[in-house]
Amino acid sequence: MPVIDVQNITGKQISQVELADDVFNVPVKSSVLHEVVTMQLANRRSGTAAVKHRSDVRGSGKKLFRQKGTGRARRGNIKSPLLRGGGVVFGPDQRDYSYKPPKKVRKLALKMALSSKLRENELMVLDQFKLDEIKTKKFVDVLKVLKLDNALIVTDKHNDHLELSSRNVPDVKVLRNEGLNVYDILKHRMLVLLEPAVKNIEGRLLT
Repeated sequence: MPVIDVQNITGKQISQVELADDVFNVPVKSSVLHEVVTMQLANRRSGTAAVKHRSDVRGSGKKLFRQKGTGRARRGNIKSPLLRGGGVVFGPDQRDYSYKPPKKVRKLALKMALSSKLRENELMVLDQFKLDEIKTKKFVDVLKVLKLDNALIVTDKHNDHLELSSRNVPDVKVLRNEGLNVYDILKHRMLVLLEPAVKNIEGRLLT
């Protein structure tokens, strides 16, 4: 089992914690990570782009002029795509881009993302991240002490002071362990786990 140091918010080592091999020591395959990240980005697409086709345009169905003898296009009614304000022929329609790979693949990708952070020494474990008040400056001061500028901080439970103090800091995100995902892990340079969150993550991925 890999062992990692546990620090406090002053950067001092206070203990160590063992990490489960089946979660933090898994062979990494970029194809699996790519599949799950692509799925997450596809699921975020709104898919609301749409146009009005000929049948969707409001207007009279009366033929504007006779079919033959005028030398003009036989365009039909006022909803014709040939006219301004008429229907659009090959425009986009509203659609759903979301899809889901198998649950085993999604779980494996999360293990691989965590393993890659440990392997590249981009994983940090804190005993707690306690702030006495909602204050962005105090949060930034802690980041400076820990030498963090691009980090994903994973907590074990709702922490109002931490979440509200961090929301205006660029390149830093605070996430609860149940929302942990592959895209956010790989997007941020450092992964910071609170010690109680480690056991929660292992419990979630080992079931």
